[in-house]
Amino acid sequence: MHTKTIKELSDLLQKKEITAVQLATHFLDRIEKSDLNAFLHVDRALTLAEAEEADRRIAAGTATPLTGVPIAHKDIFVTQGWRSTAGSKMLANYVSPFNATVVEKMKAAGMVTLGKLNCDEFAMGSSNENSAFGAVKNPWDRNAVPGGSSGGSAAAVAARLAPGVTGTDTGGSIRQPAAFCGITGIKPTYGRASRFGMIAFASSLDQAGPMAQTAEDCALLLGAMTGFDERDSTSLSVEQGNVAEDYTRDLDQPLAGLRIGVPKEYFGEGLAADVEKAVRAALAKFVELGATLVDVSLPNTALSIPAYYMVAPAEASSNLSRFDGVRYGFRAEGYKDLQDMYKKTRAQAFGPEVQRRIMVGTYILCHGYYDAYYLKAQKIRRKITDDFAKVLGQQCDVIMGPVAPTVAWDLGSKADDPVANYLADIFTLSTSLAGLPGMSIPVGFGEGEKNASRPVGLQIIGNYFAEAKLLNIAHQFQQNTDWHKRAPTGI
Repeated sequence: MHTKTIKELSDLLQKKEITAVQLATHFLDRIEKSDLNAFLHVDRALTLAEAEEADRRIAAGTATPLTGVPIAHKDIFVTQGWRSTAGSKMLANYVSPFNATVVEKMKAAGMVTLGKLNCDEFAMGSSNENSAFGAVKNPWDRNAVPGGSSGGSAAAVAARLAPGVTGTDTGGSIRQPAAFCGITGIKPTYGRASRFGMIAFASSLDQAGPMAQTAEDCALLLGAMTGFDERDSTSLSVEQGNVAEDYTRDLDQPLAGLRIGVPKEYFGEGLAADVEKAVRAALAKFVELGATLVDVSLPNTALSIPAYYMVAPAEASSNLSRFDGVRYGFRAEGYKDLQDMYKKTRAQAFGPEVQRRIMVGTYILCHGYYDAYYLKAQKIRRKITDDFAKVLGQQCDVIMGPVAPTVAWDLGSKADDPVANYLADIFTLSTSLAGLPGMSIPVGFGEGEKNASRPVGLQIIGNYFAEAKLLNIAHQFQQNTDWHKRAPTGI
């Protein structure tokens, strides 16, 4: 059962050929035997209780297409019953009294929660090595990182420990791990999915999205998790008559006449030859399917790294100020006074990467530096957004290119060089800064003895609210290729 897609599992459940309890038990057994460190908290009793309720809904005829289908949540979403740690010692034993909106929506659809997934601490990282609970291993090569910060989410899908998962994308944290683990993931337009109950990193960038084996599965999940939420001031109301959008509506549309923009900035120095080869082959396949390639330019792409690493740390510094040992979470022992408690609590409970970004962000927001750094970064952000506006809809319908410059790197190989990690996000950051939707689909593997088992992802970027179009493009590619069907050895 674990090799089947969400759509296939949904059909089996609706036909009553399997039960939600049987399905949940199957995945729980697989999770129990896994050595990937993808899950941080599993509670068999809670999961089976949800599965029993799903079976009752199916029997009563009140089920949705997703009722009974298992789902696992990145541990950046707060959940009732399960711990919500954000991958940090600061929240190691925290259990939320409420569910995040994304979690609540999927629960309302009848999905069955398998547990909480490992992630970089407070979603800060590109490799899932920054978790306070240990690194996640890539199912394709256990010596490689799974990508981050949603590395546990990507690894769980690739290893068939869950048919679908939630992730968050601040600067590429859905797309990059999806690419490194050979699965499909989509970051919707900023504001599509509610941030209520998502433990904040950078509020103007954080966005939830689904990850699964196929584009069709992602379309089903995205329909369940998006929609206006009055509790989130950045939530967008784009549904007509308060009816949830059907992201599966255009999946079967042909690609004839599709204009694909290929930015020259995405194929320059720093792009590994094996990654470029796989991406070029995928672009050629789209041409076979009726699309046309158009050379375009996004001249401010290189500035996305300095702009992002001004904006994101500044917002992180503000958001993480609430974790001080006073109201909830970890509190250090042996302090002399309130100031000493603050210092010791944050020094002991935050990991090195989180401390680094808080320090950078606090410096940026200091009097005398705010204008020079934060405001200037926001102006560059506008220029990056304008680059996309000049291209999308005018010169091309979508943009395609690599997700990352290389395949997944070895665990620990960049641990002492945070800048090297930051540079790996060069192709995903600009999309996040502009608030555009983007997704990753598997299109091949690297080359050479080490990289031959490490996947390559193709990034597809669209205009605002073009998620259904992106999913259609990805689905048509997957109907004509089998990269998304490949699974790691032994899975």
